[in-house]
Amino acid sequence: MQKPLIIQGDKSILLDVHSDETKEARYALIPFAELEKSPEHLHTYRLTNISLWNAASAGLKSDEVISILKKYSRYTFPENVGFWITETMNVYGMIHLVSTDKPDVLKLVVDSEKIFLQIASYKQIQKYLSKAETAQTFLLKLIHRGTVKQLLLKQNFPVQDEVPLREGEPFEFSLRSITQNGEKLELRDYQIEAAETFLGNQNICTGFGTIVLPCGAGKTIVGLLIMSQLKTNTLILAPNVSSVYQWKREILDKTSILEDDIGIYSGDTKEIKKITIATYQIITWRKHEKEDFPHFFVFRERNWGLIIYDEVHLLPAPIFRITAELQVIRRLGLTATLVREDGLETDVFSLVGPKRYDVPWKELEEKGWIAHAYCIEVRTQLPTQKEIEYAIAPMRQKYRIASENDNKQSAITSILDKHRGEPVLIIGQYIAQLEKLAEYLSAPLLTGKTPQYERERLYELFRKGQLPVLIVSKVANFAIDLPDASIAIQVSGSFGSRQEEAQRLGRILRPKEKDSFFYTIVTKETVEEEYAEKRQKFLAEQGYEYEIILNETS
Repeated sequence: MQKPLIIQGDKSILLDVHSDETKEARYALIPFAELEKSPEHLHTYRLTNISLWNAASAGLKSDEVISILKKYSRYTFPENVGFWITETMNVYGMIHLVSTDKPDVLKLVVDSEKIFLQIASYKQIQKYLSKAETAQTFLLKLIHRGTVKQLLLKQNFPVQDEVPLREGEPFEFSLRSITQNGEKLELRDYQIEAAETFLGNQNICTGFGTIVLPCGAGKTIVGLLIMSQLKTNTLILAPNVSSVYQWKREILDKTSILEDDIGIYSGDTKEIKKITIATYQIITWRKHEKEDFPHFFVFRERNWGLIIYDEVHLLPAPIFRITAELQVIRRLGLTATLVREDGLETDVFSLVGPKRYDVPWKELEEKGWIAHAYCIEVRTQLPTQKEIEYAIAPMRQKYRIASENDNKQSAITSILDKHRGEPVLIIGQYIAQLEKLAEYLSAPLLTGKTPQYERERLYELFRKGQLPVLIVSKVANFAIDLPDASIAIQVSGSFGSRQEEAQRLGRILRPKEKDSFFYTIVTKETVEEEYAEKRQKFLAEQGYEYEIILNETS
């Protein structure tokens, strides 16, 4: 059998899915290559600066990357690619940010004279740097630490940050051995490994970065484990109010922290305590576009020793701004996928920190830590009466017409009949479509306008099995704790968003005795098919395959 990889001079890698070594080659690529396309026979990966620097930050060496590529390469390995990999990965660690004897001044030490001269000539950064008396060294103010790292990364110069981090105000607490629910708290090997990789014995160059784990794999527990080891005041930022209260429940259930020490900072409640949980929305709110952000003071209100960015791939641009100033504080990003459709992964890398830990989803599935899941794309016909409207519509409207196809209702009915008696989540993008489905199925609908108490009530009924079908808008992409959910039906989505696809599959990945099924219903022979292919890329990288079936309703 031929080797699975075809490595090309343009830094792209083709993976032949029919090789005996495809599975292990795919796992080997994940730490340092990005998936671009995943059609039936050949998947396309690409080596990028960020993918290689993430690998370097995790301790992978250029010769190890080259060795892996040579091991699985079908043809002679291109020497130009090997040279570029070595050159790119060697840049990581050539620029050091270190302390000086002045607390508000830092040094940027550059190992290469060539790189030093390039930085000196970079106009955008000149106002932040001044040349030191020592050769190949710049001085900068502490407050510009993050901004300088961000600007240098845009010039393909990653900075190895060796400045010690602030300890923060101490706060003594521990993880429980038995949770409040009476269950034994058993930490999984990869959760312990992820925390250790982030903390690194609290040496320099550690204490900041991103941990990537699948939904259902216990990212929150990793966060709690790191908190319990640092024992300091902690600010947690979460994507919505539901996730804020889920963090609070987990903290109370699994740690010795008392409720009086937990503050909620959201639209309705504004408490700042030793452990404070806030939403991205409230932190980035302001009355007018030209005004400053009135809630940014939360970042400076206490002597935080740790900031946790939950679902860090969603980090709003204004948060990047304040995070650039907060480089003295330990920063932990948690996510199931570091994919950002806006390309701001570079800001996550430079301001929150590089990817410290990742593990293939299928590896956790094989060990039983997340559910075995089948991904199925159901294609249905556009109604005849909609064909002309679709044909003359602009592209964005074409997508909406295809997404809101009424023929999807019969496909949903077929799926519900097949999985009768199992809890089913129906997830969609367009409220009007979901309202129609709620009426058609006589099922409750949860949207962004649903009050928090009503959301919790519906979630609880669903958990208890008293609600067989729950329809949810995109607010349910994140932080829904529904451990028994095993069927998800996606009726529409955010165009080609790969991270949304991963998050929605994640709603049904908590380990359970039965398999999980993730259905995506698309209108065939429309732009929705093309976007569906884009959405599935990340999961294809993780080893998931989509079975395609036809729903013949017309």
